[in-house]
Amino acid sequence: MTATYVIDGREVTGLDRFWQVIGEAVNGPGGYFGTNLDAFADCLSGGYGTPPDGDFVIEWRHHEASRRALGHDETVRRLDERLQKAHPSNRPAVQADRDRAAAGEGPTVFDWLVDIIEAQAPGRLRLE
Repeated sequence: MTATYVIDGREVTGLDRFWQVIGEAVNGPGGYFGTNLDAFADCLSGGYGTPPDGDFVIEWRHHEASRRALGHDETVRRLDERLQKAHPSNRPAVQADRDRAAAGEGPTVFDWLVDIIEAQAPGRLRLE
């Protein structure tokens, strides 16, 4: 039987809140399902609360609310953080991404999350 994990997009007010919402959807109150993009990708690969056979669906209700909360403003914030930690050789690329986000262009945090889900759990995301 397919496990369904429901995210209420109205509860997602930023990336930190997304980590809480997805953690609780999969593993209950206080549950963990990643706290950064790499950890999230790992969790989607199995062993962190999803069924061992990978038979699950993430149902992201009211995803448009999340799309707004995880839009270009949140993307700029996250890229600013990344710039602080980036290796000097990577800073120009991160800065270029940050500048595009500040101009309201390019992929957003919401897009990053959707792309990770589609890459790690193809066909298991339902945007409602």
